[in-house]
Amino acid sequence: MRRSNRSVLLTSIYRDGPLSRFELGHRTSLSAASVSNLVGELLDEGVVEEAGSVESDGGRPRVLLRVAPAFGYVAGAEVGETRVRVELFDLAMNVLATKVYPIETPKPAPALAVKYVLAGLAEVLAEANISSDRVIGLGVAVAGIVEGPADAVVHAQTLGWDAVPFGAMLAAETEIPIQVDNGANTLGQAEMWFGAGRGATDAVVALVGSGVGAALVTGGSSYRGIRSSAGEWGHTTIMYGGRGCRCGAEGCLEAYVGAEGVLDRYRLAGGEVVPGDEEVAFTNLLDAVGTSEVAAKVVEDTIGYLGAGFANLVNLFNPEKIVLGGWSGLLLGERYLPQLREAVGRHALRQPYAQVSLELCELGRDAVAMGAATLPVLRLLRDGGSPPLPTAR
Repeated sequence: MRRSNRSVLLTSIYRDGPLSRFELGHRTSLSAASVSNLVGELLDEGVVEEAGSVESDGGRPRVLLRVAPAFGYVAGAEVGETRVRVELFDLAMNVLATKVYPIETPKPAPALAVKYVLAGLAEVLAEANISSDRVIGLGVAVAGIVEGPADAVVHAQTLGWDAVPFGAMLAAETEIPIQVDNGANTLGQAEMWFGAGRGATDAVVALVGSGVGAALVTGGSSYRGIRSSAGEWGHTTIMYGGRGCRCGAEGCLEAYVGAEGVLDRYRLAGGEVVPGDEEVAFTNLLDAVGTSEVAAKVVEDTIGYLGAGFANLVNLFNPEKIVLGGWSGLLLGERYLPQLREAVGRHALRQPYAQVSLELCELGRDAVAMGAATLPVLRLLRDGGSPPLPTAR
């Protein structure tokens, strides 16, 4: 019970702080004595620190509390299809160091991904001058279905990974605790905590990059299904007998709105696709809309397909928010959000469409790694900040 109460208090301070003891009692329904005792423990252990004060109604100023940013550090890694990105954060989620490794092959071997993640971890720790015993954990985001948590077995058909014990492979090479999750889920957690999804209880956070996925949040909690494969929105069928998808099926949404599929449609329609960096090629396509009928048609169709895909989510889940993220999703949304909203309205039922807002991710194109870093933070909050980390050397 004590650990549970610590978890409730610490989560409230982390998610909504800085907060006073009075506000914590009101938010958590814990007694003033319990709040005082538990906050005293957290202060003594260095998990929580004072962060100024505010005036109260007629009494002494109330001391505000926040989670101490330097109590420990968390790392987040994104294993994408074109790169591996590793970042180091303090507990206030300030970025301390970043390392990016380009991936030349569209289907990197698991051992190569492990090599880059661990090399990146060593690099960011060295750059920030942080010893590994100060790191609470490393969260890793991957494409595909992740079964765990023990070995974090990854099923990623688009990468050619079949039941890869990716978590165990990483854990065998480092003493830092490892957690692995799907990239759309980590993006969703970051946006729900710190970004455009904040305050919503029923939302969809969509990741549109080279591939496509979504995090489904119902009642404030992530919905994962019986074996954690919920959210594979990119592999729902948008057209019967349609384009072949990298997963092996036909007509998947990803084959029409994922960056790779969009560029392939542009190429087949006669457009010129610059070889090399996919993000550069996608930006060039968008820039060509004003001068190329082919580019304009491909982008118009992409907006239509994505709008229909969002409408399916509106009709199925009745969310209050849909948040569009991922690098190509943001590139498209930053230019065509009104048209995208209109496309959703054409395909969705009127009543649920009237209840949903469609917004862009607020945390930027690289929020997947940040979301991965929230995995060890979540574990820290659930454990109530225990056990305390070693003191800094």
